Amino acid sequence: MEESVSGFKQRGRWVDVVEHGERITRALTDLLEDPDVDAPIDEDALADFDEWRPKTDERLDEDVNEKTADQASVDEGEGEKAGKDPDEDLQKAGEKLTESYEKLDDDPDEAVDKWGESIDYVARAADSAGRKALRAVEGAVYKNVMTQIAPYYFDNGLVSANLQRVGRGEAPEYVFEVNVNDDDLKIRVSNRLADFESDVDRWHVDTPKDTDTVEAVEGVEPPDPGDELVAESNEPAPDDEE
Repeated sequence: MEESVSGFKQRGRWVDVVEHGERITRALTDLLEDPDVDAPIDEDALADFDEWRPKTDERLDEDVNEKTADQASVDEGEGEKAGKDPDEDLQKAGEKLTESYEKLDDDPDEAVDKWGESIDYVARAADSAGRKALRAVEGAVYKNVMTQIAPYYFDNGLVSANLQRVGRGEAPEYVFEVNVNDDDLKIRVSNRLADFESDVDRWHVDTPKDTDTVEAVEGVEPPDPGDELVAESNEPAPDDEE
């Protein structure tokens, strides 16, 4: 691993970049759970990065591509957050406009208020429709065009990361760089990564296990796969080829 002002960079096979993501996730998780450490770690932001980072059972051009396109898309507007379709908002706008007309003679002030509400619903409907259209276009463009000329990336308030393939053939190589945005937290993460280097003889990447058969035969709940990132896996890692 290379460490610089721009972050923590790992170059190697697929299993190497998967391990790199696991180490950084574990370092941040340890700091989040340590009661003696007051670190600016947003739990939801960490969970988002943990979801996006490459996994042993994933492929760059499929899984990471899909996740990157999803997290890069336009955020939901107020109408979408409220669970309203543009057609619903337009219908509501018409109702408010009718109410405004009915109040025009009896209560001009309330008529103005209803007219204003009508305009708000129209604006929200247009915003929702525009966001949906843009999201559909950008998703297709990103998956089919941008990933051919730019690395896969992730960005939120906690970390910024990018992942790219730098080799082809039977044994392609990848470069995975992760930057912790807060400088003080970056130092703490660096120290944790150094501890892993000195304390962990061999890092066993987390591999999803088929626990359905065990659960049925033994009558026990399967273990949480996130409980032990450093636990040894009995399954071989998948081939690196995309």
